[in-house]
Amino acid sequence: MKKKQKVAEIERRVGRLLGQNSRATGLFEVRVTEGEGGEARLAWTKKEGWREWATLSEGCYMLRSNIRDRTAQELWEAYIQLTEAENAFRIEKQDLKIRPIWHQKEERVQAHLLVCFLAYVLWKTLAQLCIRAGLGDEPRKVFDELAQLRLVDVVLPTRNGIEIRKRCISQPTEHQAILLDKLKLRLPRQLAMHKM
Repeated sequence: MKKKQKVAEIERRVGRLLGQNSRATGLFEVRVTEGEGGEARLAWTKKEGWREWATLSEGCYMLRSNIRDRTAQELWEAYIQLTEAENAFRIEKQDLKIRPIWHQKEERVQAHLLVCFLAYVLWKTLAQLCIRAGLGDEPRKVFDELAQLRLVDVVLPTRNGIEIRKRCISQPTEHQAILLDKLKLRLPRQLAMHKM
């Protein structure tokens, strides 16, 4: 026998789903009511008027500039380069988990910029690999999937007090293996461990 779900519980679940999918929230009208037997009933309808409005209002950019010696295409490409530079900083903070620190010295500022630049270069390289592999030009999903691969340090103590250390890479899932194959990337079986 299935447990009857309460209306408030279903409303909370629907609210969480809509919160996680904010772009779709305005497209649907969702109602949760109590049925005759006390069970929760869920009904939803599409808002066609909202879809038409979204189609008309989204997906358009207007760039305003006082630069007259460039074409609209050149201005757009320059704007996109700026957004990509901003993304490089975002990649560093979110994907690489390197937060900026208060830099007190010039060499720290330069080191921070170098790390941001290298993160950006790696990201663009992955984007090019994705394009060549027919996976689109946005590497975010590929990055998220391959980020699940793990390094494991195996330490084996011996009787005579010496430790044998190996750094191994987790086996890719079937989906990860397909992505790696399409990207023409090969995982090493193990990595050398360097003493700090």
